[in-house]
Amino acid sequence: MLRAVCFAPVLALCLPLSAAAQDARPDLAALIECRGDLGQLAAIAPLLEDPLKAVALGWQPLPQANMFMSEYRLLAPVRVFGHDTDHIAFSGGGVVAVLDLPDPRPLAKQLELETAVDTPAKAMFGKEVRSEEVRDPAAGKVLIDSAVLNVSNVSSHPGKTLAGCSYSLDLPEDEEASGDGEALPPAQAAQPG
Repeated sequence: MLRAVCFAPVLALCLPLSAAAQDARPDLAALIECRGDLGQLAAIAPLLEDPLKAVALGWQPLPQANMFMSEYRLLAPVRVFGHDTDHIAFSGGGVVAVLDLPDPRPLAKQLELETAVDTPAKAMFGKEVRSEEVRDPAAGKVLIDSAVLNVSNVSSHPGKTLAGCSYSLDLPEDEEASGDGEALPPAQAAQPG
């Protein structure tokens, strides 16, 4: 099941992070390949809000070709899914590598992803690779911490494949359906248009 994800910069304020964790260089390859977690992604929020902090890490902000993505060029490429790239993007609760692959289908097949959309113009594939119950220490509620691996193409980046991970923290489905519990902030698009 592909799940809409929510990632608000406010989340960074909700997750307690040590000063050392906030100052450490993010492991982009781990985040992109779903080996990271929501706390690591939240630690990047200050970099996305302040371009000078991103530049200090060697990330060059790129013009916004897609209104749903914040893109960066890296000084040193990262290796993800067997490919090197120096182009990354953030969208909603996820981070993707922008790969020089004209067709996302072979990579989606290699990663054994499920098909969400497969038309000549648009292809989206994904798979939930982690779904764990966690307890919110402040409210005591049980939440579902999940990571969804996704591969797609997007019209704003012809000849490229977006491959990465979307992270979310949601109420369990039974609480969402029954209306029990408080609502989480509205979900943002998991995949850019």
